[in-house]
Amino acid sequence: MQIIQAVFGVFHHFELAHQLHQRNHLRRIYSTWPWARLKREGLPREFVRCFPLLHTTDYLLSRSRFYPRAVSSTIASWNARSFDRWTHHFIEPCDALIAISGAGLTTGPLVQSRGGKFICDRGSTHQRFQFEVMAEEHRRWRVPYTAPPDHIVRREEAIYALADAITVPSNVARRSFLAMGVPAEKVHVIPYGVRLDRFVPTEPPPTDSFEVLFAGQISLRKGIPYLLQAFARLRHPRKHLTLAGSVQHDLRPLLATLPTENVTFIGSIPQPELARLMSRSHVLVLPSVEEGLALVQGQAMACGCPVVATAATGAEDLFTDGVEGFILPNRDPDALALRLQQLADAPALRQQFSAAALARVHHLGGWDRYGDQWDRLLHSLTGIPKDPTELL
Repeated sequence: MQIIQAVFGVFHHFELAHQLHQRNHLRRIYSTWPWARLKREGLPREFVRCFPLLHTTDYLLSRSRFYPRAVSSTIASWNARSFDRWTHHFIEPCDALIAISGAGLTTGPLVQSRGGKFICDRGSTHQRFQFEVMAEEHRRWRVPYTAPPDHIVRREEAIYALADAITVPSNVARRSFLAMGVPAEKVHVIPYGVRLDRFVPTEPPPTDSFEVLFAGQISLRKGIPYLLQAFARLRHPRKHLTLAGSVQHDLRPLLATLPTENVTFIGSIPQPELARLMSRSHVLVLPSVEEGLALVQGQAMACGCPVVATAATGAEDLFTDGVEGFILPNRDPDALALRLQQLADAPALRQQFSAAALARVHHLGGWDRYGDQWDRLLHSLTGIPKDPTELL
């Protein structure tokens, strides 16, 4: 079986590429990042093709706060269409194309015309659902919202309609597709894994303070205002909240109105430093209002760090509420403050959750389980029998 992937940048697709390569299924992976960035992903060069100009330009410009979102949206749209034309021109015969959502509008049907399958891999909720959630969130906090052009949604929904299957990382994402009328049999849940070799417990949390960690983009989508409100209500003489991630520019005025005492913003950090922070934190908090399945949850669990997350993060596909952490309603700072207080007041409960989280994530098996689930889906979709010599 020969599989080709198409992805904007990296995301989780290079983890999938490694899994396919191990099973001798990977024919090629196309990406919009340059090889100078992609070579760190560890795949042999002959399996990787790059189309970097527009995506790299957008990324470099986005590092300036003066880069208009409307311009970024336009370049992203150009990138998606140009990438699709490029893959359409170069793609080799294959049994299936796995394209990240937004890619493959013309390339997918070409693969289908040759007898292959077209799979749309969506890392978040249904695009229209996502935009509706974010519009509501901006209204709640009175932050200006620029609605993406409708042609982006139309393009995305056209891809959903054309694809033979849609894969999502969580049941909360799957339910968003069903709510938007996509047939249930078309949407498949394959939860992400975690690099168990990179995320391991390295040092215990301090005993004389209560360390709370957030990791991800500092944005409305990630529920940052609810986190800051909840943390302000937490009663502990030596509490501290660390936020690791870049600050979305349109959130800055709102941040100035929110409580930030004992809060540190450290910006984006490399994965080794993130793993160290997770190990020495008492809890990772992820109060997102919209998500697919946040990778940082599994990463924290692999470091022995319990997770408190909203249902919107896909947490239900990783752990059980009250066993390895807590799963909360969306947009509920009172519930979040209550659970943080419970953990702050009960070191024994923190230890219990820590041990359970570590056991759970190892039971799930890292990215190998993800690869196994993809392998089964691909064989089912293509009808190609499983070769007994494949990696078991």
